[in-house]
Amino acid sequence: MQLSSNVLVPLIKPPKSYFSFKLQSCSNPNSNSPESNSLQADTLKTLEWSSVCKQLSPFTSTSMGSAAALNARLPVGRTPRQSQKLLDQTSAARLLARPLDFSGIHDLTEILRVATSGQLLTIRELCTVRRTLVAARELFDSLKRFSSDSNHPQRYLPLLEILQNCNFQVDLESKIEFCIDCNLSTILDRASEDLEIIRSERKRNIEILDSMLKEVSSQIFQAGGIDKPLITKRRSRMCVGIRASHRYLLPGGVVLNVSSSGATYFMEPKDAIDLNNLEVRLSSSEKAEESAILSMLSSEIANSESVINNLLDKILEIDLAFARAAYAQWMNGVCPIFKLDSFEGCDSNDEDNDILDQQEDDSLNVNIVGIRHPLLLESSLDIISDNLALRSGNAAKFGDGNGAMATTYTSHSISDFPVPVDFKIGRGTRVVVISGPNTGGKTASMKTLGLASLMSKAGMHLPAKNNPKLPWFDLILADIGDHQSLEQNLSTFSGHISRICKILEVATTQSLVLIDEIGGGTDPSEGVALSASILQYLKDRVNLAVVTTHYADLSSLKEEDTCFDNAAMEFSLETLQPTYRILWGCTGDSNALSIAQSIGFDRNIIDRAQNWVEKFKPEQQQERRGLLYQSLQEERNRLKAQAGKAASIHAETMSVYNEIQGEAEDLDRREMELMAKETQQVQLELVNAKSQMETLIQKFEKQLKSSGRDKLNSLIKETESAIASIVKAHTPADHFNEADQTSYTPQIGEQVHVKGLGGKLATVVESLGDVETILVQYGKVKARVKKSNIVALPSNAKNAVTSSSVHQGRQSRRNAEYRVNVDIKSDDDISYGPVVRTSKNTVDLRGMRVEEASIHLEMAIDASRPYSVLFVIHGTGTGAVKERALEILQNHPRITNHEPESPMNYGCTIAYVK
Repeated sequence: MQLSSNVLVPLIKPPKSYFSFKLQSCSNPNSNSPESNSLQADTLKTLEWSSVCKQLSPFTSTSMGSAAALNARLPVGRTPRQSQKLLDQTSAARLLARPLDFSGIHDLTEILRVATSGQLLTIRELCTVRRTLVAARELFDSLKRFSSDSNHPQRYLPLLEILQNCNFQVDLESKIEFCIDCNLSTILDRASEDLEIIRSERKRNIEILDSMLKEVSSQIFQAGGIDKPLITKRRSRMCVGIRASHRYLLPGGVVLNVSSSGATYFMEPKDAIDLNNLEVRLSSSEKAEESAILSMLSSEIANSESVINNLLDKILEIDLAFARAAYAQWMNGVCPIFKLDSFEGCDSNDEDNDILDQQEDDSLNVNIVGIRHPLLLESSLDIISDNLALRSGNAAKFGDGNGAMATTYTSHSISDFPVPVDFKIGRGTRVVVISGPNTGGKTASMKTLGLASLMSKAGMHLPAKNNPKLPWFDLILADIGDHQSLEQNLSTFSGHISRICKILEVATTQSLVLIDEIGGGTDPSEGVALSASILQYLKDRVNLAVVTTHYADLSSLKEEDTCFDNAAMEFSLETLQPTYRILWGCTGDSNALSIAQSIGFDRNIIDRAQNWVEKFKPEQQQERRGLLYQSLQEERNRLKAQAGKAASIHAETMSVYNEIQGEAEDLDRREMELMAKETQQVQLELVNAKSQMETLIQKFEKQLKSSGRDKLNSLIKETESAIASIVKAHTPADHFNEADQTSYTPQIGEQVHVKGLGGKLATVVESLGDVETILVQYGKVKARVKKSNIVALPSNAKNAVTSSSVHQGRQSRRNAEYRVNVDIKSDDDISYGPVVRTSKNTVDLRGMRVEEASIHLEMAIDASRPYSVLFVIHGTGTGAVKERALEILQNHPRITNHEPESPMNYGCTIAYVK
């Protein structure tokens, strides 16, 4: 059986996704269109193809095969011959008595990418490439041995052909083996003549250097310069250890390093300097030569990238073939046969049986007996525990010498769940209508047929009996499930019909179309008419269409056209339960009333439903349609009235909203005008006061020049009185004094001044039980303060706070007077602001002598602003600087207080400068 190597699906190169997954026919011009690809992708999702691929993944032997299965990137034949070749590979793999060894195969995708990018490969990566090449060659040798030891070597041809013309890169493998010892992960001396010479010279130099250092170290030991002879390497140079006190024993020696205690020196003897220099040069030369060798091998691999990638593709093809074989063995699968007159399929060995099968084939287009859904079958089979056992060859009699292959089926090994399904579809049948009750298995059976067709195209055996026969379909298109889309504003019916429309556009005469509940989700009479028209269209344009329905009228199409056939899901009237078996050529009833009665519905409900069934007969359809139209009209009028009422309410709401929005905008405008007016008034008062002051000063200066000494005091008093009058005119009338403060009790919600906040406004939140404390809030912070630190606002100031921000500006001037006259604080009450260390308020005394530190600290104190914080970093050390710093801080007149270092701030003292 000679098949060209270009028959299979072409392989693509992205990492871990080698196989191209496309369902298309060479004769179908629309098979590559975006619409077709989208429909096929949806069909794969509907049929749960990815779950079947994941079921196959544990049977793979390489990381590449596992990734291909997990990502549903298994090869699928694009022509009948490609699919048949995949089936032949699977059947051949089932014949092997023991599995092949894939342990040495690695995914070289990343290594090849690095090599082609011009980077150097590591020794480990080069050895990985060599192991993979060796394993690939041994894999092919194993297959050839199996073939030569067999009585029918032609049976292994499908597998041998995969690797037959592959380039295993024997020369590249030999080069890597010659240059690198993969067991020790080292480059061998023989890799190049220069490397061998360099390593030889380096070895000799090291021996001389080592001998000399041993002699020197022994002499140092004998002279008491070290406890025991010590030869070591420091700064890439060989040296000896010697006590610091005995360094004179090595005159002219170079100190390379000192021990942490400083007691031991690591010195390079004078006689070792030239030898060490030579060792450094030889070591650099050796590394350069090794890099050159790695570069040469990396370049060889980069030049062979396409060849190695092709080899990896072929190995992946072999791996997936054996995975399909193990998967088939696990579920006792049998090889399907494609029904094509011009195509050679899987036949049995007996020529007489071939004739009988061919005669049977003339009457049936699809003949599958006892097939189970693979995903449902998994729960009834034992989980795989030993790959070796599953890959052992328990295959049946196989082949007739012409590449025809088949396997037998052991029915006793599979339980009765899931229920096996038979598909018996005649040769002239183009459309099959399956009817029956819900939960009867219509959808599951239809999915099983679609999945069986897809698995056959992918070279997978089917969990069925005998030799399942079915056509090869170029496209498998399915509309199963609810396609309601809120995003696209599609109802269930709209999504259903939209999808069917797309299917009709891309389907060909070799396609399989699966439609669940055709025409559902709309008026039954229109649904039946539309469904019948669709089926009439499909019968002339597809190989096979299988649909499920609850419309009994669709089953009558068989009476008018032999291209139609009926099937029904069996329902047991004795148990009132579905049997999940298909009855071909029959019409099924929904049996809804029987099921409802068995569940326990009241007999009156069942009888009333039966009367409705009588009313729904065809002759009463027109009357029922009129009643339905009248009901819809009434519902339309009611909804229209509700919509008008809602529109009226919405208009009223918008009117109120616009009115409120206008008021809000007017308030903002009035507030801005008021602020501008008050700002102008304040500016006028300021100009007036300034003018009066200037006039008074000019008058005072003029009188001072003309008056004598005896009138000086009276002139000063007169001027002070005039100034007091001006100040009084621009000062609030209700001054606050300390006497009022003692009897003042703030109320909740009142705004007051808090001394600790620098005269800022705060709001009284709560008057606590303790008469000496008040709870106030400043911004989002609440604090409990002493009543003595509370200063009430004068009445004018209260009005100013509540009016506008201009009032707040005026109040700030008044507050300035209070801060001068009232906030007379002690040193303990001074507010220094947040204690945050910055570069400007920090003096670092570490590393200084005591006198120098004293000068720096006093200069820093003198340069500090009043009421500021100074961070003094003195460290720990011997403590002398710290003691002097604390002494200065304790006695300096500008330092009011200082905080000693804390566990959070070792070596730092915080000083408060007044």
